[in-house]
Amino acid sequence: MRETDVVIVGGGPAGLAAAVRLWERGVRNILILEREHRLGGILRQCIHDGFGLTRFGETLSGPEYAQRFIDKVEEKKIPYVTDTTVIDITYEKPAAETEDMPESAGGSCGEGKADSRNRPHRIVTASSRSGLIQIRTRVVILTMGCRERTRGAISIPGSRPAGVFTAGVAQSYINLQNKMVGKEIVILGSGDIGMIMARRLTLEGTHVQAVFEVQPYASGLPRNVEQCLNDYGIPLYLSHTVTEIKGTDRLEAVVVSEVDDYMHPIPGTEREYPCDTLILSVGLIPENELSLAAGVVLDDRSRGAVVDEYHQTSVPGIFAAGNVLQVHDLVDFVSMEAEELADSAYQYLKDGSLPRCELEVVTDGNVTHTIPQRISGRNDFKISLRVRRPVKNCVIRLSQNGNIVAEKKMRKALPAEMIQMPVQAARLEDHGNLEVSVLW
Repeated sequence: MRETDVVIVGGGPAGLAAAVRLWERGVRNILILEREHRLGGILRQCIHDGFGLTRFGETLSGPEYAQRFIDKVEEKKIPYVTDTTVIDITYEKPAAETEDMPESAGGSCGEGKADSRNRPHRIVTASSRSGLIQIRTRVVILTMGCRERTRGAISIPGSRPAGVFTAGVAQSYINLQNKMVGKEIVILGSGDIGMIMARRLTLEGTHVQAVFEVQPYASGLPRNVEQCLNDYGIPLYLSHTVTEIKGTDRLEAVVVSEVDDYMHPIPGTEREYPCDTLILSVGLIPENELSLAAGVVLDDRSRGAVVDEYHQTSVPGIFAAGNVLQVHDLVDFVSMEAEELADSAYQYLKDGSLPRCELEVVTDGNVTHTIPQRISGRNDFKISLRVRRPVKNCVIRLSQNGNIVAEKKMRKALPAEMIQMPVQAARLEDHGNLEVSVLW
């Protein structure tokens, strides 16, 4: 059985960034496991630009952004294995387990001090071309990314003809395999990938009839509404959804209806759109089946792991960052979050544990979720959050025990844009939950 200090599950922008940062901190016994044939993750098929401005100070395409980290991995000779899928993460008790080293830290998302020689190890089992492999490791970093919601997730009635794709699958066909998905296109959902594909398909000569969004606002970034839809004359219909799919062997038409304030189709508003292709861009979900198998507690709101300010999950020694933790709007934030995680994983390896984080981060009904969900109250940290609906002229307020810890005034807060705020330890107390609210 192979032994390492760190196993990184996923060789996309988060996993690569974490590996490079750990190497720079002096950690050498690292192994990246990637299920695809090449490193780079989803960025390999994102050939448009707009990446890297925050992290590298210049605009790059997706493959160019990924290659920056791949080059560093190759240069430093950080070990990685591709065509390898992790199927299980199990717990191995040390020879002399102490009371200070529980299998799970429960609600604390941390652990007490312990002899590093007696810490529990994780056994990572993976399926590769050569068969099953097992690695005993001290730290597991989860960077599996996210997946798309499919037609089944949104329960569109009708037949099951060919011609219905998620936006990411359509993007892969066109950008990686040079295969066109259709000629007459309807797009359901105004997620960023869907809007980017509306532009891409138009440039390839197809006719994108419209983008329909069930919410009363676009779910993607405003810049993509302008650059991908408005600039190409592609209409965006809000408060609309597909209510029927027609066709036998190939898609022939979709029926679109307006929806009310509760997102229920309004009778009498149906309109049929003849088309051969329907592309779904209806949201992303963190890829967390492996996390659940490892005993990691998930947040019901984000569907990512519950983590503390060190990006450690409810299971000591297992960390998470990137889209497996929360769906990001910028890949730059994915890499930077993973680099913060790597610093914490380095501290865990060096000290044998991380400080306990016993204070909860609680939110009002105007916030979907936060990262982290637990804090120590003793360290500076950065909080990430999203608002539940668009709000103008608002204040994002963090308070503890009735005292204001931090505030951020915003002319417009959108669900599509992640909000990040620094929090100073000097403003915190070591008791009392941190409350996050949106005021306007």
